[in-house]
Amino acid sequence: MRISIQPDSEIPGSVQLFNLLCFAIACGQFPPGCRLPSTRQLAMQTGLHRNTINKVYHQLEEMGLVETRAASGIYVSGSAHQVANTSRLLSQDLDKSKQALQEIRQGIDHLQQQGFSLEQVRDLLQAEIDWRLRCSAQVLVCVPGRDLGTGELMTQQIQQALGIRVQLVPLEDLATVLEQLHSSTVVTIRYFLSAVEAIAQPRGARVLPVDVSDYAKEIDLVRQLPPQACLGLVSISTALLEVAEVIVHSLRGEELLVLTAVISDTERVGSILRRAHTLICDVASYSTLRALLRQARADLIRVPTLVCADPHIGEAALEELRRELGRIPAQEVE
Repeated sequence: MRISIQPDSEIPGSVQLFNLLCFAIACGQFPPGCRLPSTRQLAMQTGLHRNTINKVYHQLEEMGLVETRAASGIYVSGSAHQVANTSRLLSQDLDKSKQALQEIRQGIDHLQQQGFSLEQVRDLLQAEIDWRLRCSAQVLVCVPGRDLGTGELMTQQIQQALGIRVQLVPLEDLATVLEQLHSSTVVTIRYFLSAVEAIAQPRGARVLPVDVSDYAKEIDLVRQLPPQACLGLVSISTALLEVAEVIVHSLRGEELLVLTAVISDTERVGSILRRAHTLICDVASYSTLRALLRQARADLIRVPTLVCADPHIGEAALEELRRELGRIPAQEVE
């Protein structure tokens, strides 16, 4: 991905760079172990001061997204921090784990004395664990409060695809919510993982990170738009619009006029309908935007092309989430 900053944007350059790097890491364009550009390279590409870039990299490192290797550079983190957290928790609860293991062994011995084989005991235990997970575990989607629009997209997609009830919880409220639940699984975007784990793991909640879509279809469309075209971007998420605007600028520079609006701002959406050649929106905004476009069609000199973007969670990540949650496909849910 070409990293470019829009100097005239209302979004500060440091925020643009942070959003762009987070997106690239979240969708796998910068996979674990990938070496990121040096501060000198980014300074030349973006025009930002190296101190600003260093601060962005430090922020990413604090979130657990990247790691600094001495005399080598900045690399996208793997799962080392997850292993470290797990080891720390296990060491803290070592005595409790030993007692639990002893009770499990006694239970297995008791069942074998009644004539059950080890294979049958395993199947019984697995069935009971699966049943309890399905009945008692609450699935939560967690993102920071400033990014609730993205959380709504994730919540809608997971509910529709997996056929389960999902609760959206701001990161700032996660601790309070978890303390009221007996069992829960927290789903979050990978670049919020460290912050969510710090709250969820001490409270016994499982955390599952998901990768967002790489939006390859939409990026290819942006590349093909003619120079001086007006591109409209509409979403329920302000944060997603900010990231999208930065990405479009990185792809096309000043060649395109980019207008953005949240779907609830009907006045601004109406203005975009009148000016845009192409409209790209998220799944949650599509039906509303299509209805607004139909209503305004008679007053439009040129009807823009409306494109519904791919779901925010990539299909591979959604399938992995389905396996992790142990849920059957949505179409089989009564």
